[in-house]
Amino acid sequence: MPGQLSTSGPPHDQADDQAAAMDGFGPPPFKIRKARLGDVPAIYELLKHKAGQGLLLPRSLANLYEMVQTFWVGETEGAMVAGAAALQVAWENLGEVRSLAVREEWSGRGLGRALTRAVEGEAAGLGVGRLFVLTYAPDFFAPMGFTAIPLADLPQKIWAVCFQCVHFPDCQETAMIKDLPKNMPPSHEGS
Repeated sequence: MPGQLSTSGPPHDQADDQAAAMDGFGPPPFKIRKARLGDVPAIYELLKHKAGQGLLLPRSLANLYEMVQTFWVGETEGAMVAGAAALQVAWENLGEVRSLAVREEWSGRGLGRALTRAVEGEAAGLGVGRLFVLTYAPDFFAPMGFTAIPLADLPQKIWAVCFQCVHFPDCQETAMIKDLPKNMPPSHEGS
């Protein structure tokens, strides 16, 4: 199905299955797919919860409805949205991983990595060559190939969004960037 990734086939990484099995979980019981309008209330509650913990910036319900097409969700076997992430194209060759959040009970099962890979694949499919993230969790992104950079290296982000933030100019997030491989497969099955 277009816009959906199965955790049992490409581009799923078997190493995740092996790591999860070693943790006693077995293969991850979730699928990664593009968000739908019906997912917005669950995405909103997840992001609101994480923002309340100071882990990311809040997004309004109206903004989420406007931007639903940029989101990926991790859906459990019980059809619950357990995680979400969005791709925001920032410039000609630059994209951003935004609003990556996973429910606490799903933490450590590979869902955050799977959502990040979905965003990376979509970005590569659009021709984005570099992907960045502003994060309070650089140790999560570093093993996936993101490296820390000065925020000043992202002028498009600073002038488009950051200067409007209540935390500007005293941002505590770490800016990180990753060059995407040119031959990276797109995230949409069947495309």
